Amino acid sequence: MPAVTGEPAADHAFVATVPVRWSDMDAFGHVNHARMVTLMEEARIEWLLSAGEEYAPLIKSAMIVHVDIRYQAQLRHEDSPLRVGMWIKRFRSVDFTIGYEIAGAAAPPGSRPACVASTQMAVVDVVEHRLRRLTDQEKGYLKAWSRS
Repeated sequence: MPAVTGEPAADHAFVATVPVRWSDMDAFGHVNHARMVTLMEEARIEWLLSAGEEYAPLIKSAMIVHVDIRYQAQLRHEDSPLRVGMWIKRFRSVDFTIGYEIAGAAAPPGSRPACVASTQMAVVDVVEHRLRRLTDQEKGYLKAWSRS
């Protein structure tokens, strides 16, 4: 399993630390919804790129098909950097879903996350531009990143 950044992973396959920029804020002083998707993307890319070259075929063929975000508390600029814990929630023959728990820097470990989210990723044949099935090796990677 890939190494975790910063702190122990606990129930996460990977924990990324993502800074909140001033441009991520909205007029009400909290992280804008559209920018939250971008912050999740930055965390996901950090995780996937840290995985190693053997994971490249899976990573390069994955595309987002669905995003779901539920806010449980506000996140503000002073909560920076955000801790984004990620894991594989489930995988099927042609797709997998990444789970996210997002908390501010000062949130105690194990506390309720400010945001929970998921991204469903489909795998495609990059030459044929159509869905493809996950290989047994890719399923093994995904299983290793799943919660126990």
